[in-house]
Amino acid sequence: MATNQTFTMIKPDAVQDNHIGAITQMIEADGFRIVSLKKTRLTLERAGQFYAVHKDRPFYKDLVAYMSSGPIVAMILEKENAVADFRKLIGATNPAQAEEGTIRKKFAKSVEANAVHGSDSDENAQIEGDFFFAVDERF
Repeated sequence: MATNQTFTMIKPDAVQDNHIGAITQMIEADGFRIVSLKKTRLTLERAGQFYAVHKDRPFYKDLVAYMSSGPIVAMILEKENAVADFRKLIGATNPAQAEEGTIRKKFAKSVEANAVHGSDSDENAQIEGDFFFAVDERF
């Protein structure tokens, strides 16, 4: 059964390029409510923990280095069918393949610097949200 929450983070490239406001505006315009939001920076260790599922993949070290290269904005979002709806809003991982009007089509630079992360399942949305936000940081 689909839950009503998902997790996202605006990645270092989009934060550096000052797209936080435009991206959050697109999120809210699509009917999502921002439950929690924080600007933070991942250390190499924390980025490695977050992406541990990919530790045996060839891109893991580059991903961890990139995600710890600058500030990110982490958010928990709420909407009916949140995970699926948000995945549609962000578009394909490769911005060249993303549909017009999606976040990645508008703001991503490459497959790696693709502007935003979006949880791929209800279970991962819960795990990822818990990674960044304590219970008392959720509104």
